[in-house]
Amino acid sequence: MSLSAAGGINCKFENADLPCGFPAPGSGIFFFDDLASWEIFGTTVGINKVTLLVVFAVVLVLGFFLYAFRKPQIVPRGAQNVGETGYLFIRDGIARDVIGKEGDKFVPFLFSFFFLIWTFNFFGILPFVQFPITSVFAIPVAFALIVYFTWVPLGIYRQGFAGFFKGMLFPPGVPKPMYLLLAPIEFISNIIVRPFTHAVRLFANMFAGHLLLATFSIAAYYLLTFTLIGIIGSAASFTMAVALTAFELLIQALQAYIFTLLTAVYISGALHAEH
Repeated sequence: MSLSAAGGINCKFENADLPCGFPAPGSGIFFFDDLASWEIFGTTVGINKVTLLVVFAVVLVLGFFLYAFRKPQIVPRGAQNVGETGYLFIRDGIARDVIGKEGDKFVPFLFSFFFLIWTFNFFGILPFVQFPITSVFAIPVAFALIVYFTWVPLGIYRQGFAGFFKGMLFPPGVPKPMYLLLAPIEFISNIIVRPFTHAVRLFANMFAGHLLLATFSIAAYYLLTFTLIGIIGSAASFTMAVALTAFELLIQALQAYIFTLLTAVYISGALHAEH
């Protein structure tokens, strides 16, 4: 991870007589050097901080819920109570509410998405980690593709190939001449654009949030000088960083919820043909 600036963030402290520009964070804060790498069939495969965080998040989420339900009690307590609350939130608030009576069979799928994405996002404000995994575009893309290759085959299986695309491209209640215009739009919107927007929505929010937090955190340090203006500027930047951290807590959970909710909506559309 690097900061693009003349002399770096410590320039003004180490070289007081040299002009130092503000070390604005750039794309470098989203890329990390490989900790280890191998050549496999002519392709370099490496492990970096993001890889380790993904593994850690999966182990953390899986470990918590295995621990929570290791000895389930009729009256839940402690970790089991937290785990059941999370499960019921996904089952009743998303799966059953959006998909309907068939929603229960998709609860594990939706449950995994929500808590894994939430954990990935939360790492953005976790001390000593401070990096939201979903700000790496490949991660939301992978999630969106999993969803895409779930609801499309599911829709074809449930409705038949012709029925699935007929319901998608030719919505009922529209004058037939309008189908010439509407059908291509629906195809592009649902088959091509939908997985892209599903991924970008999550990625863009986490990317922007991390960039803003980095900017104000660096500014608080950079502006800190033994002058009234420096103290005020540094304090203002620090206050913004704290406020944005609190705001990020909300956004992290909200984006996990939105991604999971949209997944349920897509599955529901695949299961139930429009009439």
